[in-house]
Amino acid sequence: MSDEQTIPADRRFLVDDIAATLGVSAEELAIDTNLLDAGLDSVRIMSLVEKWRAAGHEQIDFATLASDPVLGSWLDALS
Repeated sequence: MSDEQTIPADRRFLVDDIAATLGVSAEELAIDTNLLDAGLDSVRIMSLVEKWRAAGHEQIDFATLASDPVLGSWLDALS
């Protein structure tokens, strides 16, 4: 990721999970990447939401993520 230093360590797992879901390396994702344009669909977003909520991130919800599918916005929403 070209903006790696802007990703807090405690949210790095989000980028890694998204990259794995898309089948790309985390370095291919930038803060301004539109995740829908990158290939993420609603089913995959739901899968990520379920995974993150099960890991204790209850503030995450599908509607918030789907309404603004830019990586940086997701990181802001999860702070």
